[in-house]
Amino acid sequence: MSTPTYDFFRATVLRTHRLSAGLLRVVLGGPGLDAVASGGRDQRLKLFLPQEGQDEPVLPEVLDADWYAGWRALDPEVRGIMRTYTIRDVRRERGREPAELDIDFALHGDLGPASRWANRAVPGDRLTLLAPVVPDNGGVDFRPPAGTDWVLLCADETAVPAVAAILEWLPAGTVVKAWISVGSPEDRIELPTKCQAEVSWLTRPGALPAAVAAALFPAGAPYAWVAGEAGVVREVRRHLVGARAFAPGAVTFAGYWRRGASEDALLPVT
Repeated sequence: MSTPTYDFFRATVLRTHRLSAGLLRVVLGGPGLDAVASGGRDQRLKLFLPQEGQDEPVLPEVLDADWYAGWRALDPEVRGIMRTYTIRDVRRERGREPAELDIDFALHGDLGPASRWANRAVPGDRLTLLAPVVPDNGGVDFRPPAGTDWVLLCADETAVPAVAAILEWLPAGTVVKAWISVGSPEDRIELPTKCQAEVSWLTRPGALPAAVAAALFPAGAPYAWVAGEAGVVREVRRHLVGARAFAPGAVTFAGYWRRGASEDALLPVT
């Protein structure tokens, strides 16, 4: 029998604070969170949020390997709202304090269920996590192959937490070119890193593909990580493997959301 790499955890909100005009950090706690592991970079987990009027999310009575089928079988108007987010940080137990886990929420203008929940979150609010319990797990996509000479990061505001974690994780001296599209200058945040990173913030709608197409790239073998709205991600990837001749294996891409659709209806980017 294989060892599980993910497990369910009940968590509560400890506190929240704004990182920028459109980015809110929610700090979670709970005695079981000491078991959460993270591979860093763009490590993802599942959040299960309560519906309006609920104190905590409704989930199947049995949370085992078949949890997804059980969750799908529940009434969509009642079951916990499932969303995917990046683990921004896990702080281990210090003395008697339990572990703390940070999730950064991009507050979309359309105020979907996750944005609504985060905006209203107060200490004591309850949710459930499906989080990794081993560092090397399938929830990390940022994996530069051996021989990579420089890294390209392309993202929108939903992927800023992952970009921040990637820049913290990369070894000192790594050459990085990054383009990040956000709604306004007030959405920019500090991105601490030991890399040789050149970060360009874009605030004009739809500017990301054009900015990448017009850019001068460093010499050497590249590795690209592209995340954000699915249509934009697809356009940037096609440019990289087409006009720029990036090897397909040197481009990791993820549609974090699709315009006009919820995560429940989001299909893989092709």
